[in-house]
Amino acid sequence: MNRHYFFSFFLFFVFVVPGTFLLCQTKHSQSNEINSKLAVLWTSGDRDVALKMVFMYTLNAKKQGWWQDIQFIIWGPSAKLTSEDIEIQDYLKKMKDSGIELVACKACAESYGVSEPLKKFGIDVKYMGVSLTELLKSEEWKVVTF
Repeated sequence: MNRHYFFSFFLFFVFVVPGTFLLCQTKHSQSNEINSKLAVLWTSGDRDVALKMVFMYTLNAKKQGWWQDIQFIIWGPSAKLTSEDIEIQDYLKKMKDSGIELVACKACAESYGVSEPLKKFGIDVKYMGVSLTELLKSEEWKVVTF
């Protein structure tokens, strides 16, 4: 009886457990592919929040592979801060160099008179209302707002 129990136990771990592991691993990787896109909507004009939280998370998320595709959206007061602050501009350059897509809301940038300076920093300045709405409705993208 003990040999039969041991043999059943052995067969379970040799044939069933590996298959279960592979099934779980496949589901996990599919889940990662579906949820691999992050849009960071940065609206705050608060410099400390930008440097010590928003930028740090966004850059590390890309470098560490937490998200495959990252779009960083500059919206509202953040557009003005970006145009005025060299340290902010340097950090955004690091993000762009790491493969993060930088975009700014054109309506917001124009309201602050900073469209051209943002373009000079390599930021894609465009109307974002429709694009943001599509991101929010998409199952592929997660959107976080700061």
